Amino acid sequence: MIRLTAWVRGRVQGVGFRWWTRARALELGLVGWAANLSDGRVEIVAEGPRESCESLLGLLRSGDTPGRVDVVTQRWSDAKGGLVGFVER
Repeated sequence: MIRLTAWVRGRVQGVGFRWWTRARALELGLVGWAANLSDGRVEIVAEGPRESCESLLGLLRSGDTPGRVDVVTQRWSDAKGGLVGFVER
């Protein structure tokens, strides 16, 4: 199990981006959250199998998201656990 933390920059607030991310994460069996940041980015924290996290990262970069994604940066770390479901914050 691994933790993916991703920051998505572009036109990603107010366009259903967090809802879309939540739906994709749940399809992949991931737990975590997607939250708007005050600087206009969306932060995504997802935990689960590395392959599933990599799939989510690929979807975020696919160009097939709501709004417009300009840049996705990520950090990998060990899963911390304690998360249930995938929520929009």
